[in-house]
Amino acid sequence: MLNIAMLSKWHVHAGGYANEVLKSGHKIPVVWDEDENRGKDWAKELGCDYEKDLAKVLKRSDIDAVIVDTETSKHKEVMIAAANAKKHIFTEKTLAATKKDALEIEKAVEKNKVIFTISMPQRTSPVVLYAKQVIDSGVLGQINTARFRNAHNGASGDWLPDYWYIEKDACGGAMMDLGCHPMYIANYLLGAPARITSIYNATMKKAIDAGIEDNAINLIEFKNKAIAMVETSFVTPVSPWAFEIYGTEGMLLLSDNNVKLSTPETRELRDGFIEVTKLPKALPSPMQTWFNAIEKGDPVVFDIKAGIGLSELLECAYISHKTGATVTIK
Repeated sequence: MLNIAMLSKWHVHAGGYANEVLKSGHKIPVVWDEDENRGKDWAKELGCDYEKDLAKVLKRSDIDAVIVDTETSKHKEVMIAAANAKKHIFTEKTLAATKKDALEIEKAVEKNKVIFTISMPQRTSPVVLYAKQVIDSGVLGQINTARFRNAHNGASGDWLPDYWYIEKDACGGAMMDLGCHPMYIANYLLGAPARITSIYNATMKKAIDAGIEDNAINLIEFKNKAIAMVETSFVTPVSPWAFEIYGTEGMLLLSDNNVKLSTPETRELRDGFIEVTKLPKALPSPMQTWFNAIEKGDPVVFDIKAGIGLSELLECAYISHKTGATVTIK
């Protein structure tokens, strides 16, 4: 059993993470939050201590690990402090808004030999795992084009918290938040990126007033010459989680759990496509893999390198959006 400190309830997923900790048989002895009222209310709900001093939390001998759900802008200072205190770290994405900050976190994690996991839940999905298998098998030929989209109506439906629109804390808008998912999927499936062009805009008053995007599209060329469209939005009421992958020999079409495959073989047998019903088993949740790595010594699945790759892509994406230029990724 692990004793885990919850570091802030700023992120909308924090409550879900706390529930997963408790359902997995672990304990939450303490909550830290810079917002004292929010922190005290959450600690009362969880039946644990509230502590306003982060240093005191990290000095506690009864704390094995921490879950970081602070503002993105505070990730670096909080995670480095946690690593230096020898506490294992689970974090909500994004790791950091810049690659430089992400690398500083990595340095602290590696120096202190703590187990780090970043939340990339869509990489556990059977359809993503199947897509990886199909691409790696070569049955689609050389991958040349892909499209990945994840969107909801958090802005147009006005259900995101007001502080979600504070750029200095969130470090961006829809792309920095929901756009992480299609971005890390593209990175996972297509490999190292080479350059990126981004167009973001704001359509709802809160986003316009805050100067952040609620609608975003990125065009990424990968080093294997594949070109991917990565899309997200806070202004889409109906948007199936979907992506398309095209190669020289075939294509894969996925929408939620509906999967269609077209290869030279299927085109001989059927009218172009077959529906795929047998998919790989889903991986455990990122948090469960973190527990297993700490308690059982299992391999870390969603590691610091994955977090750094995502931070680098997002940093370059925002530079492209702000400058209007295509950005080369080193």
